[in-house]
Amino acid sequence: MSISRRYFLAGASMAALSACVGPEFEAGREVDEGSFGNPSMNNHLVQTGQIDAGRALRERFAREVPSMVNFAFDSAHLDAEARAILRRQAHWIRQFPEIRFRVYGHTDLVGSDAYNHRLGMRRAQAVVSYLVQNGVDRRRLEGVVSHGRTRPVIMTTQPERANRRTVTEVTGFMQRHPTVMNGRYAEIVHREYVGSATRVHGQVVGVD
Repeated sequence: MSISRRYFLAGASMAALSACVGPEFEAGREVDEGSFGNPSMNNHLVQTGQIDAGRALRERFAREVPSMVNFAFDSAHLDAEARAILRRQAHWIRQFPEIRFRVYGHTDLVGSDAYNHRLGMRRAQAVVSYLVQNGVDRRRLEGVVSHGRTRPVIMTTQPERANRRTVTEVTGFMQRHPTVMNGRYAEIVHREYVGSATRVHGQVVGVD
């Protein structure tokens, strides 16, 4: 078959395919999803185990450590209960040096959006600072994000402590860490979590 004949058949096939797909479903739309490279990256993350591993670690962190702390009205101060929870978070985080985290700051529905956004950010930054003080590498807290007054736990326009909170979540992996570079995600997910403890007269006593 001549080169011109092959080009003619290829062009006819593409025209037929375009006619079948139609202008509202252009060829490649479902594959690319509007962002070049996203499907390829998603496939890479699935094939390397990063997506399933990340999901498992998010669930494990939320199951083994309190992920949320609460605040007094119009305050970003960490009370004794919040500090105790964050020390537990920091201890868990230090045992998984391959993982990155994000702290989300929230407020209740009292006040303006702009003010609540700033307040939520202050709360998130207070948590990040306390985690760093307790030995967490600041580079692993990749983002301090405030949702402001959105996503309330309890839908009410009145002051509500449950809504005045931060939530700490696993967001991904430190890509330059040796365990991650070797693709040993299962090793990270299934690593034993050892709670802080000290021996007193031969007995193990938990420490917060």
